[in-house]
Amino acid sequence: MTTKMRRSIFLLVSLLLFAHSESGFAQDESEKPYSITYSSQMAEVGSLDIQNDTVTGRPEGGNRFFGNATEFEYGIIQWWTTELYLDWQHTNHEGSLFTGFRFENRFRLLAGDHRLKPVLYVEYEHLNGADKTLREIVGFDGIKDLIVPNSVAREERKHEIEVRLILSGEFKSWDLSGNFITEKNIHGEPWEFGYAMGLSRPLAAATGRKCAWCREAFAAGVEMYGGLGTWNDFTVHGTSQYLAPVLSWTLPSHTTFGLSPGIGLTDQSVGTLFRFSVAQEIDDFGRLFMKPFQRH
Repeated sequence: MTTKMRRSIFLLVSLLLFAHSESGFAQDESEKPYSITYSSQMAEVGSLDIQNDTVTGRPEGGNRFFGNATEFEYGIIQWWTTELYLDWQHTNHEGSLFTGFRFENRFRLLAGDHRLKPVLYVEYEHLNGADKTLREIVGFDGIKDLIVPNSVAREERKHEIEVRLILSGEFKSWDLSGNFITEKNIHGEPWEFGYAMGLSRPLAAATGRKCAWCREAFAAGVEMYGGLGTWNDFTVHGTSQYLAPVLSWTLPSHTTFGLSPGIGLTDQSVGTLFRFSVAQEIDDFGRLFMKPFQRH
């Protein structure tokens, strides 16, 4: 049994023990702790969420890298959320560079309350080949892409469309979310496929009180994500696959910290991907932004 398999089994056993703990409360609309998986949760209308996501890893045969994405998410209306990402990365012994931007929109497909909530995600990506934010794993993405020197990778231009079908539901204390991902370079190449799925819950029911260290300020779970090949070769063989516990901590100031140490499950995966995020929600940003321009 390989070290990767032993680690994976340990994580799964830990999750099963966690799942059998007693719980009868419903999960509220607090931020889910996932790093890659999207839930059906949308930004509050008029609110601005600013989030910084960092991922670091050391692919076999390459240098340690730090991929970073700064995200600006705004709730336009109840069924429409829009986001802008600015990406950059640093690779040891190779330097730092800005790698491009992403423009994303999410649309809630059904009004009202449903057990299973579908959301459509559409994103345009204007990046270069040195991007290492790893916001999604599709096709046969793997170590081979991460060890290309920045001086070479930055010359590759990517104009891609990414589409996700997000399905999310709540079952007692748990949130279960799954994403089917498809991505295509506008200038050619076949459609690439991937997935992400997560299971999480808050550690205690929300009471409405403001506290930093009480259990309700924390949420935990696990997510799994990876590639599914291409239109011409739909498979998990030869793809990257990751399993990761996730943890989030939300302060009374609406600042949220997230941690996720991911473990690569295949030879094409990076052995360990450590993700860290910090997010700040600004309520009523739209009203506050327009206030100086309004006539008294």
